[in-house]
Amino acid sequence: MNNNELFVTLISSLTSQAWIQLGKIKNPINDKIEKNLEAASMSIDMLTMIQDKTKNNLEEYESKLLDQSLSDLKMNFVFEKNKKDVVKEEEKPEEKKKNSKKTESKKK
Repeated sequence: MNNNELFVTLISSLTSQAWIQLGKIKNPINDKIEKNLEAASMSIDMLTMIQDKTKNNLEEYESKLLDQSLSDLKMNFVFEKNKKDVVKEEEKPEEKKKNSKKTESKKK
């Protein structure tokens, strides 16, 4: 393989890894959907670092591949992160109900 092919393979590999970590595709090793947003963030950060370090040194198709991969991953990461935060917020009213029930039972 030449360097251009190796670069595309590297970007594709890191991108696939990030999609797995975002829980968007199955892990091919265990055939399960798994979500690890911290690991996904690290993969996205590595791709961003590669983009920064290779700026103005890529073929047009390599640059487009990297740009599009990062754009899609970042958008999906924000979506997953916000979804996780919404779930946490939805759990809070439950805790308030439990706490108010405890307060009511203490009053009796």
